[in-house]
Amino acid sequence: MDLPAGFAPHFRKSPLTDPWEPLFSKRTDAAVVIGLTADEQHCNSRGFVHGGLISALADNAMGLSCAARHDNVSGLVTISLHLDFVRAAKIGQWLEFETTFIKPGKSVDAAQGRVTADGEVCALAGATFRVLDAATA
Repeated sequence: MDLPAGFAPHFRKSPLTDPWEPLFSKRTDAAVVIGLTADEQHCNSRGFVHGGLISALADNAMGLSCAARHDNVSGLVTISLHLDFVRAAKIGQWLEFETTFIKPGKSVDAAQGRVTADGEVCALAGATFRVLDAATA
């Protein structure tokens, strides 16, 4: 499989995302970008990438991007997440989950992102995250 420049196997594994492997990611100065080639395990019965997968991976990319802006936290928990689905993504398309804006805070972070399918926007996302202080968590 030819991956876009900078992508490697995703560094963060979890029981939720294991069935969706292989997942890929790249780190930029500003964010963590997650990518995958849509396949059957990502889709609903009509061959469209499932909105639940898009939501979960957008949340993951934005959360990891926010966490990268902190030095001493034990993690982040999602307070709110919203998505606007612009168009369907289909089997065979390369999806990227990008974070385009981060506002870090002491106790709450905010982020915005977008999901593209073969370079075309298919969803817009926004989230707020509770910052878990490493000293008290």
